[in-house]
Amino acid sequence: MNDVARGARDSGDSSDTKCKSDKSKKGKAMLGSVLGGIAGRTASRAGVSSFVPVSQFSDTLSEAIACRLDPQEQEQAATATTQAVEEAERSGGAGSAISWESGTRANVSGSSTVDSSTKLADGSKCMMVTDVVIVEGEETRVQKRMCRGPGQPRYVLQA
Repeated sequence: MNDVARGARDSGDSSDTKCKSDKSKKGKAMLGSVLGGIAGRTASRAGVSSFVPVSQFSDTLSEAIACRLDPQEQEQAATATTQAVEEAERSGGAGSAISWESGTRANVSGSSTVDSSTKLADGSKCMMVTDVVIVEGEETRVQKRMCRGPGQPRYVLQA
């Protein structure tokens, strides 16, 4: 799955997001904790926050998108994806788009757009969905694959 970035952020690597990577080594983690604490205090004074993906939405949102959003915004983004996929399922194709605006922060919005839909030989259905979030004018764009197996009630994010 390719991540496409338009604007200031490439969202394919967690080091490019506000989320912390679990892959860092012990020494880097200690240094990161010290520097992160300083940066975090400075950022919170400047009104910048660091968010962690909510597990409830991990089967719907990519980490690159979730890390840019607070928990309520993550719920809004996940709902937009679900609605776009359901609308595309009803209409039988791509092109469904759902937009949202943050209820908690000014200058934060996003959208989910179904780009394509395919049916696999085993009866599964998959859709390519592009998520976009704009935080303070900075756009993050991620393409993801959502699939629903035969007999499954909903589409979920595929690795």
